[in-house]
Amino acid sequence: MASTGFWPIKSRLKEVIDYAENPDKTTDKKFLDEDLWAALRYIENDQKTDQTMYVSGINCPKQRAYQCMMATKRRYGKLGGNVAYHGYQSFVADEVTPAEAHRIGVETAKQMWGKNYEVVVTTHLNTDNIHNHFVINSVSFKTGRKFENHIRDHVELRQISDAVCQEHGKSVIPFTHFYSNKKAYWVQKSGKLTHRDMLRRDVDEALSKCCTFKEFEYYLKCLGYRFERDFRYEHPSVIADGWKRAVRISGLGEKYSREAMRQKLVANQRLPELYVLITPKWKRAPLLNFEYQLRQAQRKDTVQLLFELFIEILKFCTGSNIQEADNRPLSPMMRAEVQKLDKYIEEYKLLCDNHIESPKELLSFQENLSARISALEQERYALRLKLRRVKTPEEDAALKEQAKEITKQITPLRKELKVAQRIEEHIPRIKELLDAERNIELKHNGLTIKKERGYER
Repeated sequence: MASTGFWPIKSRLKEVIDYAENPDKTTDKKFLDEDLWAALRYIENDQKTDQTMYVSGINCPKQRAYQCMMATKRRYGKLGGNVAYHGYQSFVADEVTPAEAHRIGVETAKQMWGKNYEVVVTTHLNTDNIHNHFVINSVSFKTGRKFENHIRDHVELRQISDAVCQEHGKSVIPFTHFYSNKKAYWVQKSGKLTHRDMLRRDVDEALSKCCTFKEFEYYLKCLGYRFERDFRYEHPSVIADGWKRAVRISGLGEKYSREAMRQKLVANQRLPELYVLITPKWKRAPLLNFEYQLRQAQRKDTVQLLFELFIEILKFCTGSNIQEADNRPLSPMMRAEVQKLDKYIEEYKLLCDNHIESPKELLSFQENLSARISALEQERYALRLKLRRVKTPEEDAALKEQAKEITKQITPLRKELKVAQRIEEHIPRIKELLDAERNIELKHNGLTIKKERGYER
């Protein structure tokens, strides 16, 4: 089983070099080809290749691979851009001998690049997983064209590697579906949930508590989803308010196919504990109820109240050890905000501690913090200037201690400023989520907002 990949080696060519006027200077590796030279030296490292026993050249002698690659570049006048490509082919531990790995690597490189490019293949033995390295010249010795590095090239390398491995009786990595995309990766990396993540979580909950497709559909509807296609179709899909398009449930993974879910629901019918299961309430309005309580208490509409209301709604999502969270918000987007509850509580505490009631007061608070931080930084900068002219160790120590104390004062102020700036960013988002949740609750309960008169009697 071998994994593969390759990436470009960026040139460090200085763009302002007149090749035609002074060609001798353009060949100096000190300026032109540091990356190519380093790559070749790395893969030919004797300590990793067992005294260079496993080094081969394709379309160039291995002893003069660097000179041949540079000659090709000079011949076609293509010394800039990507100077080479560095690839690898790594095997499972104890599956291949060094000789077998090297033979597979040479065959793979010949089929992938051998018709047009110069390649150096080495087999490294310095890790538990024996692996091959490829350094491929970016310029074709046959056509002079540069390797373009398309996605299909990476797929082709994987296919060639798998075919060669199978010819030598080695295993290959089985094909698996990828149920995400690049955008989703970065959303998850930032600690947020994508629509698919939210849906997967709610589908798992519904699958664990339902016994039929009809119950499953009703459960998801109670969680705020609408079926664009129900289970009469091969690929049921759902959508929620705020989503631009529906999501196929089967697109969440292999275990969410129609047949896999049917088997899970049938298996649930044998569980006695599910006979007393209570599904989420269809008609529920935690936001409307809480807003009613605030109106009864004659609370003013302030930034503090906005955060208090939002935090209370998010707490409905968490439930407790005694009572299930059956009164949680209907909107999946609102429930997804629970993971940031600690941040919202930190922001609400800052508003309360500093008696901030309006966006204007919040802006004034930020300006005041910035001014205090700036004054302390100027004071610390003056001390650091004095440090350049100290004459005794005692004076040096005293000034450094003063600067350290100022830094201790700046640190919490910067933290407060960061939280205040975060509050400013979150206010419109919170209003948007609360408005959306309010509209969903009104719709589920068959209510309408009473319009105020535009005139007086």
